[in-house]
Amino acid sequence: MDTDAGAKVKVGSSKFPLSSWEVAMAALVVAGFALGLAGVYLTMPASDYSFLRLPRSLEDLQILRDNLEGYTSDYTLQVLVGYCMVYIFMQTFMIPGTVFMSLLAGALFGVFKGVALVVFAATAGASSCYFLSKLIGRPIIFSLWPDKLLFFQAQVAKRKERLLNYMLFLRVTPTLPNTFINFASPIVDVPYHTFLLATVIGLIPAAYVTVRAGIAIGDLRSVGDLYDFQSIATLFFIGVLSITPTLIGKSES
Repeated sequence: MDTDAGAKVKVGSSKFPLSSWEVAMAALVVAGFALGLAGVYLTMPASDYSFLRLPRSLEDLQILRDNLEGYTSDYTLQVLVGYCMVYIFMQTFMIPGTVFMSLLAGALFGVFKGVALVVFAATAGASSCYFLSKLIGRPIIFSLWPDKLLFFQAQVAKRKERLLNYMLFLRVTPTLPNTFINFASPIVDVPYHTFLLATVIGLIPAAYVTVRAGIAIGDLRSVGDLYDFQSIATLFFIGVLSITPTLIGKSES
């Protein structure tokens, strides 16, 4: 059965390039984000915004933090909306660098507000990526990750009865990249309600680690400093707890 399902994905994934309708839908999503960001920009006070750019390093992040701290207190709503739109856009189109955005949330809003903001934005971005992939993702993902897709499909098929536990395990641990999970889930028939619940709950531990580090961003020398042995071990422990019911169920059957 798994072989047939894998073949089905392979045959359905060979359609390339995308149709004009699929390209138009993707362009419409991009245009929507562009209009939203333009609206946020136009409501901000006249100033020099040359510092605004997607952070690619800790130095870029510190510049953003230093310049946005004053705006955050006076224009909280605009900063929140702009932050969420950028984060969701990056998640939707699998643009690297959301870890820097999570650090920025900690630097600007503190631990609890920062974690809530990151979990919300990351979940919204993951959901947006899920539905975009449902529309146009099949040929793209098979051309990018064919082997990983078939592996993920086989694992999902074996764990249909306790799929939530397995998805939680994937979210908490770095077993598969989150960008891949977001894009591949609709292709391998992970129901959205399962995807959503696993995303909301599963992102909290890693979000807490990253946001907390953002408070002391000046002490970080590299992104690798975020995940020390204790943090990684804790995430894996939580992941093992989440998948334990699945393992128990298999042993009983």
